[in-house]
Amino acid sequence: MRAKLEVLALVLGFIGLVGTIAATAMPMWRVSAFIGANLIVMEELWEGLWMDCYRQINIRLQCKVYDSLLILPPELEAARGLMCISIFLVLTSLFITVCGTQKSNWCGDNIKTKNITLAIGGSLFLLSSVATVIPVSWVGHTVISNFYNPLVVDAQKRELGTALFIGWATAGILLTTGIILLYSYCKRTSKEEEPYTDIHLMEEKDVQKDGSVDLNRTLSSFHKFQEYV
Repeated sequence: MRAKLEVLALVLGFIGLVGTIAATAMPMWRVSAFIGANLIVMEELWEGLWMDCYRQINIRLQCKVYDSLLILPPELEAARGLMCISIFLVLTSLFITVCGTQKSNWCGDNIKTKNITLAIGGSLFLLSSVATVIPVSWVGHTVISNFYNPLVVDAQKRELGTALFIGWATAGILLTTGIILLYSYCKRTSKEEEPYTDIHLMEEKDVQKDGSVDLNRTLSSFHKFQEYV
């Protein structure tokens, strides 16, 4: 059962890695909001961490990489660094988790080292989930606040992009992966202590209790007499 949980954690971790890379690369973090009577709805603007894109009807998508980091708002600048850190953490977590699984030959038969490795992998998955949910939630909060802010003109208001929803889902997957690995670690450590308790119980069985009757059979004198015959 624990081996199946570890395989499930590896599959979820790989899905989390794909989701993190997709959310980081996609330009749809903030999209134009079609509100107001004077807006041209035939044009759509996408804003991402690395580029912005314009999409018009009957015209292919045109994207342009940001010329400078200074033109980005603070939440997008922070999201760049945090999402890159999240990708690195997920990659490291996958590698460490593979080394800590029961089927892995790494560390040989040293179960204690494998358990510690598995716990480290689960903890890194939790950190990657935090590193993903912080920038996604920060950008989402800014978009919603500006949308309902009457001081912001309609042309500058944005809506939540697809990348934000992918980021939230990915953070949930990474969180689930870390919980599964730590649960498997707890089950392993509890199994480590069971042999020691069994040995202790076996030693106690050999000790004669107070007040008990010794039923060991003693040889009779008649038996000794037969030995000489």
